[in-house]
Amino acid sequence: MPNIRPVSDLRNYEDVLREVSVGKPVFLTENGRGQYVVLDIADYEKMWATLRLMSEVEKGRRSGETKGWLIWEDVEKDLGIAYD
Repeated sequence: MPNIRPVSDLRNYEDVLREVSVGKPVFLTENGRGQYVVLDIADYEKMWATLRLMSEVEKGRRSGETKGWLIWEDVEKDLGIAYD
């Protein structure tokens, strides 16, 4: 279950920070609506790594669609792992 707290709880920010852990962010609301998220640094880094990876995958997909796809044998040959 998500940990949702009003942003006013940040007056006692130490209490809020104690509740943050890997895989357990704290969601802060303002006027009853979600406004902020406090994440553990490991979750933050994982999120950014995932976004960077997905961005590279998307660039590869676009390149394949515009410049043409490579066949597997050519990829193996370029990487030097071709089996004869």
